[in-house]
Amino acid sequence: MSADLFTPLSLSDAESPNRVMVSPMCQYSCAARDGLATDWHFQHLTSRAVGGAGIVMSEATAVEARGRISPEDLGIWSDEHADALADITDFVREQGSLPGIQLAHAGRKAATTRPADGHDPLQPDEGGWEAIAPSAEPWPYADADAPPTRAMDAEDLATVRGAFADAARRADEAGFEIAEVHAAHGYLLHEFLSPVTNDRDDEYGGDFASRIRYPLEVIDAVREVWPDEKPLFVRISATDWLPDRESWTVDQSVRFADRIAAHGVDLVDVSAGAIHPDQQVPDTGPGYQVPYAQRVTEETDSDIRVGAVGGITAPEQADALVRTGRADLAILGREHLRDPYFTLHAAQELDRLDDVDVPRQYWRAF
Repeated sequence: MSADLFTPLSLSDAESPNRVMVSPMCQYSCAARDGLATDWHFQHLTSRAVGGAGIVMSEATAVEARGRISPEDLGIWSDEHADALADITDFVREQGSLPGIQLAHAGRKAATTRPADGHDPLQPDEGGWEAIAPSAEPWPYADADAPPTRAMDAEDLATVRGAFADAARRADEAGFEIAEVHAAHGYLLHEFLSPVTNDRDDEYGGDFASRIRYPLEVIDAVREVWPDEKPLFVRISATDWLPDRESWTVDQSVRFADRIAAHGVDLVDVSAGAIHPDQQVPDTGPGYQVPYAQRVTEETDSDIRVGAVGGITAPEQADALVRTGRADLAILGREHLRDPYFTLHAAQELDRLDDVDVPRQYWRAF
């Protein structure tokens, strides 16, 4: 019997009660610019757990201060940051959901204002900081100069690798049940993967095996400290959407999925794009990125689980992608902003209320 949206999903020793995940979505809400979680983060994440989502993933959470996209980003580079997240994980677990954290480093896309303020580069005299990346080429802003971008040396490589491991250890202590390594959307680890942004001439640049070396080292460092019984995810951009030049492709994503499975990764979260502003984005209609997840599902030799994102908005659509085997997990972002209770509404619409735990405080509505 095939799985559907309300079939539990086993991942290592954890089990999600359904196949719905809240996608990591930056909130740019650390008002003190110190990376500490606020009441906004609490309500944002816990309300989606009350709404029935099986997995509630935090936004991109910086493993070091210079790895933030903006000064308002969430972080986990100290024990104080972890302590600020513990109440959130406790409440999410109380609702029967699995709390997850996306561990991230912005690389050359660091040091910008938040989108609501224009997403412009911050210069050092404006509170910005030096960005680090595989290569010294900065993000190509159209109308402004990027902050200084420095190619990572051996010390940087070791420091960032250690920062990911330290962040994973803190995340475990804070009560997260899933860790996701962010290797997508043009941020640091994706910058190593893609030949668009990686022109190194050492062991971390060049052919496919060399470009994936550092992301694999980071994954290994996280897996070493992340408990074996807890699932590890990796988010990738399946394609750079740059067919006019040498770039990261779906074929390489399939190969990478097999490699990370051998390094202890339980699920690959398949997104796309954002490595360069020249990207040729396809029609962003319903489920426009799901075919990439389907390719990974069908073509990997490993048994790694696959999550699909991109324009998933309707219960029938989410249910169908699981039911037809295109992916194991439906990952919804903007629809969860519109409807924190998507999973409960989906259960109601699909006549599956017996398969969800409606909070007793909300019974009268269902």
